[in-house]
Amino acid sequence: MNRRQSIKRLVLGTLSAGLFFPSATEAKKHHGYSISPADSGQNLARTPYAERDWDYGRTPEEKERDERLFNQRFFDEHELNTIEVLCNHILPASKTAGSAVDAGVPDFIAFIVLDMPYLQTRLRGGIMWLDGFSKKEHGDVFTRINSPQQAGVLDQLAYPDQITPSTEQGGRFFREIRNLILIGYYTSEIGVKDLGFQGNTANVWDGVPPEVLAEHEVDYEPEWLAKCVNQDKRTEIAEWDSEGNLLNN
Repeated sequence: MNRRQSIKRLVLGTLSAGLFFPSATEAKKHHGYSISPADSGQNLARTPYAERDWDYGRTPEEKERDERLFNQRFFDEHELNTIEVLCNHILPASKTAGSAVDAGVPDFIAFIVLDMPYLQTRLRGGIMWLDGFSKKEHGDVFTRINSPQQAGVLDQLAYPDQITPSTEQGGRFFREIRNLILIGYYTSEIGVKDLGFQGNTANVWDGVPPEVLAEHEVDYEPEWLAKCVNQDKRTEIAEWDSEGNLLNN
């Protein structure tokens, strides 16, 4: 089982438990900056959206609050670049699905720190720690070292059995940003399609199994079979007359 398949199994378990951030689905496509994919995370264009589609299940009060948040910005350009690079390492594109950047996860995280301000110091401090560690290891901040060096830094933070006292803060930051990336991705349109999650889907009922009917020496009347177990009409709403007779043919 590859890494993405393992992640999908974990996320499906979380999905069934209902543990996603409540603002995850709203944040997608609504933050005020459009982030383009890039390998390095350098020199990315971010243009405020000219129009926003507010038809996404919010009350007027919630929409007013969201509008205030969308007009704010917490992360600076370097911090957003760092988040993009982390997205590309933690959840890159696969043969069957787009990457975390394709799904707009940097926008999601930029919104979440405004929606949940307690995350701001932790994430900004984590990025500062990551840059300091990268300078110590490779002589430059995280976004300006090459991709193999970036992966090597993250490998020192990703595995609990490799964490040392000097990398403990970095390990906490990595776990937090990884969780946000996964939540943002798997609550996006791309991520939900990648999971194959269809939500609540009606089952098809074909009536009592024939062997059960035979055991009790009963059977369906053809008229009722046509009305009640006709899958061509399973989406129709039943109608009854005043005497309780089923009218649907």
